[in-house]
Amino acid sequence: MEKKIKRTMGIWEVRYMFESSIIIFLIIGALATTTVYYVNDSNEQETSVDVISHTPHNVNNKDVYDSLDGCDLFRGKWVHDNDSYPLYMEHQCPYIPGEFSCEEYGRTDLKYQQWRWQPHACNLPRFDAKRVLEKLRGKRVMFVGDSVNRNQWLSMVCMLQSVIPLGLKKMHKVANASLFTFKAFEYDVSIDFYWAPLLVESNADHPSKHKRSDRVINIQSIEKHAKNWLNADILVFNSYLWWGTPTLKILHGSFADSKRYNIISNHDGYKMVLEKWSNWFTTHIDHKRTQSYFMSMTATHQRGVDWGMQGTENCLNETEPVMKEDFWESGSDLKMMRILESSLDNLKSRGVNVQLVNITQLTQYRKDGHPSIHRLFYSTLKAKQLSNPKGYADCTHWCLPGVPDTWNELLLAYIIQRLN
Repeated sequence: MEKKIKRTMGIWEVRYMFESSIIIFLIIGALATTTVYYVNDSNEQETSVDVISHTPHNVNNKDVYDSLDGCDLFRGKWVHDNDSYPLYMEHQCPYIPGEFSCEEYGRTDLKYQQWRWQPHACNLPRFDAKRVLEKLRGKRVMFVGDSVNRNQWLSMVCMLQSVIPLGLKKMHKVANASLFTFKAFEYDVSIDFYWAPLLVESNADHPSKHKRSDRVINIQSIEKHAKNWLNADILVFNSYLWWGTPTLKILHGSFADSKRYNIISNHDGYKMVLEKWSNWFTTHIDHKRTQSYFMSMTATHQRGVDWGMQGTENCLNETEPVMKEDFWESGSDLKMMRILESSLDNLKSRGVNVQLVNITQLTQYRKDGHPSIHRLFYSTLKAKQLSNPKGYADCTHWCLPGVPDTWNELLLAYIIQRLN
């Protein structure tokens, strides 16, 4: 190297060669460091676009809550992210019931807990339980609907409760009502769930004893349930699964004194009930005070042929999402979705804004997120059932932690924005 330097730099004197070598070494090191920096910076920018990183995302991005204009939160893809997720551990949340405690009931593949929803055109902010509780301080959030809405309510409780000290939180069922409430005393926050799977009075109104092969509703009776919703600051509705039978009965009169009824289609019944709900909702809720949301239908992965399986397979033993964009499972009733959208559009034309939280497409992909056989069953399974696990696999509800946590991240994006 010394000879090469003498040939090309002959004008240098020997006494300066040692110092010059040091300078060259420092210059080369600086250039190398700069190159590495720009390569890494380029990779980080590419990662944020292609969404392949497992690092926590948008930790400091609070502005996403400030404006959702032009951003479709519901079009995107699931990205494996085992650094950021799960948002809580199953064993750390004492409120998860046996229906959703998949790990406790034998599920060992835990990848279902580690998926992040990535919208195509924007990002969701990193969930921050303390920030959410501060924003909700003094408020009452109420989920109203069926067991999937209960699934989401418990997810919200688990997401928030971990930062609340023991003695400053409480879960209990309200006596003589279909109401369950979680209190965060430090923040004066109430996160409640009210069981009303068909929104109006029905033969499925008992919060635990409601297994019915038929559906009977008293469409004129919404006040029995709705009077319990009046003092909520945030209302989150759902109603879909219990409309799955082809027909239902509409009573003439009350359950106490009438046995006369009409039989109508589930679609006609859904439309009539949403109209009754809309009329009550328009006149009884203070819409300047109360934020209102309606969760769209969720997928039930009962037919494995939809994603390429053979025979009668379903969600049993599924461990990965469907990665095909716009995948749609055949059990989802698109007509029901259109009826809901039309009802909410009609409400909007009357000056009442109920935000649709459209989780339908993102749940289509998550065939891996259900409890399947990994849950508590409240009746003893018979030998014949046990010999055919896919016959009793639960492909309707969702493991916690898991997919419902994402529903709440989407819901909170709207709630927090409106509270800013």
